[in-house]
Amino acid sequence: MDENKAREDEKRRPPTAAEAARHGSPAPSARPAAGPQAAGQGGPPPDDADAMPGPLTLRVHERPDTVPAQAWDALLAASPTPSPFLKHAYLDALHASGSAVPATGWTPCFLTLARADGRLEAGCVLYEKSHSYGEYVFDWAWAEAWERAGQRYYPKLLSAPPFTPVPGSRLLARSAAARAALLRALEDRAREDGRSSAHLLFIDPADQATAEAAGWLIRHGVQFHWHNRDAAPEAPAEARPYADFDDFLAHLSRDRRRKIGQERRYVAEAGVTLDQVAGPDMDTADWDFFYRCYSQTYAEHHSRPYLTRDFFAYMAAHLPTHWRLVRAWRGRTRVASALIALDPSQRVAYGRYWGATEPVRCLHFEACYHQPIAWCIAEGWRRFEGGAQGEHKMARGLLPVPTRSAHWLAHPGFADAVARFLDREGAGVAAYLDELSERRVFKALAEGRPAAAD
Repeated sequence: MDENKAREDEKRRPPTAAEAARHGSPAPSARPAAGPQAAGQGGPPPDDADAMPGPLTLRVHERPDTVPAQAWDALLAASPTPSPFLKHAYLDALHASGSAVPATGWTPCFLTLARADGRLEAGCVLYEKSHSYGEYVFDWAWAEAWERAGQRYYPKLLSAPPFTPVPGSRLLARSAAARAALLRALEDRAREDGRSSAHLLFIDPADQATAEAAGWLIRHGVQFHWHNRDAAPEAPAEARPYADFDDFLAHLSRDRRRKIGQERRYVAEAGVTLDQVAGPDMDTADWDFFYRCYSQTYAEHHSRPYLTRDFFAYMAAHLPTHWRLVRAWRGRTRVASALIALDPSQRVAYGRYWGATEPVRCLHFEACYHQPIAWCIAEGWRRFEGGAQGEHKMARGLLPVPTRSAHWLAHPGFADAVARFLDREGAGVAAYLDELSERRVFKALAEGRPAAAD
């Protein structure tokens, strides 16, 4: 829910989405896949890489709609950590709506590796970027340093769903060998096109292992997620999923309980009530008011929305079950909304977008954290990811989790300098995680049970 705040750290304004024009639909280019040898900074593929399933053909797709939708979604489902933000319909909506297109600095060049019968063995979202907006792994300082040295940092290559800091698989693959071949193909493309760098953001462990084996640099970060308890039925009661929001509150430290109780009272005393509506039940008025709130949040930060209204119209038409809207009312007047993304297959919810038409004390916390967590508990969902940044989320029961990204830089000297920086930054992140782990969010445990008093 803090993606908008994160933009305050970004130093230039992106092109307006209104400049985006619809582009032609060229056929994807094709060539034999990269060979088994490692390239550039790379080394051998991971030790556990299985045999390549026959010869593969590499294709470069300049639009998402040139990738077969059914084949792409099947590949996504076969990957270790699938995400709804890499579904074909989601990626196609970003392009068709003018949200992530060349005119806004996102030029698609998706890669796929296919067998002779057309089955996709590997593929990745890939964009040529002319800036670093909408990424949430900030490399502005790298760009400035390289440009001060008289070199061009942009365009660069980026593999991540646009505007979406959600961890998951980036190198979609049916095998470790196919994943390694895909990464080699990506690196080859960066080198052949003379790009300064290539980046995989918010990767999963399989991607990290492949990237490390190929010599890519790993960058560490922190997010804050809420986790339901998910123990076996025979586990003691205190280890089973929370019964309701009050049960969750009862396991927090006294200070955390008091803070959340106070926040909820402020909202109630302001005469504001909240309800929720499932995506399929959202009408045009719901989507319109949400977009008004979403745009207002960006305006308050002197910026422009990344996503167009057409994007959300596409979501309503094609992916409605992946959304849930929290609505805030003062009487019969809407005053705020928060849009939550859903992954029903994994039972994970994601805090995505928020906005209000008038200030109400602590309403942001109620709409963006307390309401989604209460819904997750009621529905038995496993996790709620609160979005980018936000140490303040710990006070609402979200705990720190490490995130990782992988980076390839073409120039050896530049790569060495960034590697030294990442060593220092990584040590700082590790120390930060250690410090956060010492903060008391939940009650102390005594012999496996919550302490009687805190």
